[in-house]
Amino acid sequence: MHAKIPARGALVSLTAFGADEVRRHGQSWFARLARAAGADGVEVRGELLGRDAAGELDALAAQAAEAGLVRVYSSPTGMWDAAGRFDEAAVREGLERADRLGAGWLKMSIGGFASRAPSELAALRTLLAGHPVELLVENDQTESAGTVPALAAFFRMADEAGVSLGMTFDMGNWHWVGECPLRAADAFASRVRYVHCKGVLRRPDRWVAVPLESSAAPWRAVLRALPAAAPRAIEYPLTGADLARITGQALDALRRMESVSHDNE
Repeated sequence: MHAKIPARGALVSLTAFGADEVRRHGQSWFARLARAAGADGVEVRGELLGRDAAGELDALAAQAAEAGLVRVYSSPTGMWDAAGRFDEAAVREGLERADRLGAGWLKMSIGGFASRAPSELAALRTLLAGHPVELLVENDQTESAGTVPALAAFFRMADEAGVSLGMTFDMGNWHWVGECPLRAADAFASRVRYVHCKGVLRRPDRWVAVPLESSAAPWRAVLRALPAAAPRAIEYPLTGADLARITGQALDALRRMESVSHDNE
């Protein structure tokens, strides 16, 4: 049974709890914490699954169904490899894992999609035909799969090939590739089904993810430019002694942003 993602839902990407901690305790433990904190759903991360991925996904599916949690499955592998070849095995694995989890959405990046790849879009169309899981394309932190020109070219070619895809819009990732998130929101708002909410700050050597309220970016303007009904997920670090309380406060703040994002900057 694939749980329908609610409009305006508030989710937690389980990577927000830190990769080391999640690997230590397991994603099921943090999914229970997120539910206790008031989350509508969780994003399960492929890169944080253990050796028995199938068993872990089965346990997460049963737990989430009992708790009424919706699920998103995030694959760490791109749809095209670094050489620009369509990675059918990766997409098939992502769909199978999302299906096993009972997830409504599978989130992947386009990876190394290249201009010669349109002929391979037919294979993607065949894989997705009639599948209960919806594939969403995310902007990642790479030049090939995270810039406005790269994604615009992909969506244009996909549309021409009859592959209509929605988008996971990561508010913070644009900064890693030197893109303006407002420009990106203007370009892709009509495709956005799901929003990764994270603010950013610039350290001397790199960008870091922070809560939106601490962000140096114009997050209110970005949220105003995106579909108001798109579910939102926390994807910035959640840390502290009382994680349930901290997560609950972060979810409350995320829900309040639904209204304040329409205020003036």
